[in-house]
Amino acid sequence: MFDEIMEKFEGSPSQQAVIRLLLERGFSVNDEGRVVSGGIEIPNTGIAREIGVDRRVVDSTTDAILADEELRRIFQNISQVPSLMDLAPVLDLTVLTVEVSDAEQKGIVSQVTGLLAEHDISIRQTISEDPEFTDDPKLHLVTDQPLPGDLINEIRSLPFVRKIELQ
Repeated sequence: MFDEIMEKFEGSPSQQAVIRLLLERGFSVNDEGRVVSGGIEIPNTGIAREIGVDRRVVDSTTDAILADEELRRIFQNISQVPSLMDLAPVLDLTVLTVEVSDAEQKGIVSQVTGLLAEHDISIRQTISEDPEFTDDPKLHLVTDQPLPGDLINEIRSLPFVRKIELQ
């Protein structure tokens, strides 16, 4: 799906940058062509400054989104999910990030969460990045206790795990 969306803007790397930001941040586009997060409007100048493009690029991208029925449905219904990952150090939580060799492989989330359950580790939040919307998707798990070394070794030894990171 991500590739199909990006293809619609293949002639404009600047518009692709706008699309990527909207998808990464979970920003929607309302009927007036304004970028919003819930009911809060995000100024196009702020978006343009964030990705280093002119404000008019943001305007033309939102116009193109509204003009395309498929894009309109996607960008009028996308939403943001709050993440505990940045709050983890403040709340004394542990974040386990798992990078895999093939994100399209089935059972990744269930195998990792199953190992945590076997070790009686409670999961506060799971965020699985969609391989359709990001180039290098990761699985993030937030727990309210540190992970024991033997569990870390078990996760690391799963055949699909390329790298793990603890925060």
